[in-house]
Amino acid sequence: MKKEILYIVVPCYNEEAVLEETTKQLKKKMEYLVKNGLISDESRVMYVNDGSNDKTWKLIEDISNKEKYFTGLSLSRNRGHQNALLAGLMTAKEYADIIISMDADLQDDINAIDEMLKKYYDGSEIVYGVRSARKKDTWFKRTTAESFYKFMSMMGVDIVFNHADYRLTSKNVLEHLEEFNEVNLFLRGIFPLIGYKTAIVYYERNERFAGVSKYPLKKMLNFAWDGITSFSVKPIRFILSFGIVFTILSFISLIVFIILNLVKLKTLSIGTLISLICFLSGLQTIFIGIIGEYIGKTYNETKRRPRFIISKNLNEDK
Repeated sequence: MKKEILYIVVPCYNEEAVLEETTKQLKKKMEYLVKNGLISDESRVMYVNDGSNDKTWKLIEDISNKEKYFTGLSLSRNRGHQNALLAGLMTAKEYADIIISMDADLQDDINAIDEMLKKYYDGSEIVYGVRSARKKDTWFKRTTAESFYKFMSMMGVDIVFNHADYRLTSKNVLEHLEEFNEVNLFLRGIFPLIGYKTAIVYYERNERFAGVSKYPLKKMLNFAWDGITSFSVKPIRFILSFGIVFTILSFISLIVFIILNLVKLKTLSIGTLISLICFLSGLQTIFIGIIGEYIGKTYNETKRRPRFIISKNLNEDK
């Protein structure tokens, strides 16, 4: 069996607190995989510095100089997790046969890589790492996270439940991913669109051993909204449906008010009418905002600005 070249792409933003331990654990894993003939000795871990403002890039350079299996990539400025991940994937596919993406905090169990490789050699070109349980999460975190996946599915986004960005893909898959040119990235929704044979590997997510989470509630909500508006027009259809229903109800109400006035019965008070007007005005503002979000995304897409700019590629130096 031909030994495939594996690249593990790890986006990093202000991860100086975790990089030393992450490197230690990934080094052991790479040595184990090479020793057991699962991957080629040319395999690497590629850290992608997403415009960090701490010592992350300096640490990546030092690690790359000292460690055989490590290399690095630096973006010219902070572009966000999805763009940093894409930069790493598009660069890694030029050197590798297999690419695995994961976070720097190693909450994703690196031992699942063995099973991912097995699924790949059995013919799967995309292998999703899926959390088997959320027992270590708080009730709030567990509820909001699971609601996120359910709501995305309800909105028509094809997404793998409890899967983040821990996945294995073949070089072939990434060559097709490159054909997706949208600026508003939601990779969890794009990979299912590519197709090919897929598989799932279940694992239990670890607690973060250092540093802070890069996805607080506010960022998760923004991430969900980006995913919905990038892959679904259901919010627009909801506005249309609501408008039709409310128009019919308003017409019926108008007839009722006319009849009540004709028979001189008491009608709604001025306070009630003002409350209804304010309520409808608020709804209209929300709906205009939703439509504006879609228009804004269209505007960004038409400009075709680069999604990332790579300022340094240590793989070229090595």
